[in-house]
Amino acid sequence: MASTEIYRYLSVPEGNVGLDPEGYLVDLEQWSSTVAEALAEEEGMTLEAEHWEVLEVLREFYARYQMAPAMRPLVKAVGRELGPDKGRSIHLMRLFPGSPAKLAARLAGLPKPTNCL
Repeated sequence: MASTEIYRYLSVPEGNVGLDPEGYLVDLEQWSSTVAEALAEEEGMTLEAEHWEVLEVLREFYARYQMAPAMRPLVKAVGRELGPDKGRSIHLMRLFPGSPAKLAARLAGLPKPTNCL
């Protein structure tokens, strides 16, 4: 579940979006592609087509299971939806450096995955 504590605001053309201390959305309904792009920019990233297809898989996963997947379920879901070449840890680490499950969930406007430190 998303934190309800607003630590700071992300300013986007639609208005201010509340973020928790780890940079996840406080109100998941405020997510938009503009919000994702602004969050990615803060990470020094530009979202390309390959990022967007993973973010869409994440949002569909969340809609179905009401949770953001940790790394193993993320790899499995991406592999199932986008094919075995994209459903690999190395591919996801290239797209979302550091902790792919956490970073991708944050950019997709989802809560922090359970079991992620």
